[in-house]
Amino acid sequence: MVERLTNLRKTNFDNLPVDEFWNLGNTHEKKMHRIHSYPAKFPAFITEKALDFATKQGLKVSKIADVFCGCGTVAFEANRNSIDFWGCDINPVATLIAKVKSRKYNTRWLEKYYASILNLYDQCTKIDEYGSANTRLQYWYNEKSYNDLYKLKLAIEKATPQNSDYRLFFLCAFSNILKATSRWLTKSIKPQIDPHKNPSEVLCSFVNQCLQMMKANIENEAKMKSESSIITGNILTIDNPAKVDMIITSPPYVTSYEYADLHQLSSLWLGFTEDYKELRSGSIGSIYHSNHLDDQVNSLNFTGQKIVHALYTHDKSKARSIAKYYTDMQKVATICHNMLLDNGLALFVIGNTEYKGVRIDNAKHLAESLSHSGFKDLFVTKRSIQNKILTPFRDPSGRFSADSNSRHVYAEEFIIVGRKS
Repeated sequence: MVERLTNLRKTNFDNLPVDEFWNLGNTHEKKMHRIHSYPAKFPAFITEKALDFATKQGLKVSKIADVFCGCGTVAFEANRNSIDFWGCDINPVATLIAKVKSRKYNTRWLEKYYASILNLYDQCTKIDEYGSANTRLQYWYNEKSYNDLYKLKLAIEKATPQNSDYRLFFLCAFSNILKATSRWLTKSIKPQIDPHKNPSEVLCSFVNQCLQMMKANIENEAKMKSESSIITGNILTIDNPAKVDMIITSPPYVTSYEYADLHQLSSLWLGFTEDYKELRSGSIGSIYHSNHLDDQVNSLNFTGQKIVHALYTHDKSKARSIAKYYTDMQKVATICHNMLLDNGLALFVIGNTEYKGVRIDNAKHLAESLSHSGFKDLFVTKRSIQNKILTPFRDPSGRFSADSNSRHVYAEEFIIVGRKS
């Protein structure tokens, strides 16, 4: 199922066989995992597989953490298995979704608030706020869509109690219709306008979204029996993170998504920022860093230094970004070791990338970081990323493509497990 790493330096991760155990789950994915779109979403069944692995290692898991919790896949699966959860993410849109996924909602109260929102929306007089809108939102929305969204958000805030889980539920629904009702190019992972797009109608989109989310809640209402705590923040700067039996997480890939850019509509509409670019600051794996390269390289492990040096002659700016990413990930490895109780397990899902012909071996760097941080009994295996098997390339808009001249993306990722002895 997984292979013990006995000689890290000499192990070629690329030569590891794909382990079918980690490719597919044994149960149907719950509807709650589909309440909000999210790029590179963590496969729900990985948590199930991780818990099975922990059991075979003799570990009883009472509390799980995810230090890059994203939209809350691990949080939901932990709660569904009656296991307490602690998680954090620097992206406030991600933690909004994660909180909604891991909360308990009374169906009757949801229906009551939903009816009240629709009633307040219908009663609202004509709104004309487009002229005073954030310029970035004016860029993405036509006047009618913006004013309808403004009116809908007002209705949600009037109908639901402030700081309540129910307000979060309907704001999450609101967030997930923002791209469809804008000029954003459908299914693009990069911010790009579609000049030919006819934006979806706001109220109809909201109604459909709420109905889907309420069905998802009914499917799981009786099963959410554990406690969860989700914090918006960077694991590198959070004081006293929880002590747990197991960590299940998937770090951001260096040279990968810029989540602040992808979630700018939700961040602006929900008041998380007035300038979405501010949310780039401090994010692990972001290209927006200005640190001195020499300072970063000196603190890198062997694998990290090798990759950064190989990239330096091609792109100094990218080399600096990757050096910062690897420095941060080495700190994350130490923090995770400290978070675990004795004999606890940390399981990471991570993939490799490529830039200008240089292999960015995130998996091997992480394994070496875990070893240096005190983890023992390191294990590694490889899984296929199902939606990339037939189309391992992305076009300039970020869509999957069969064109070999497009940017290559890897169809596999690695499961790396370390134990705290």
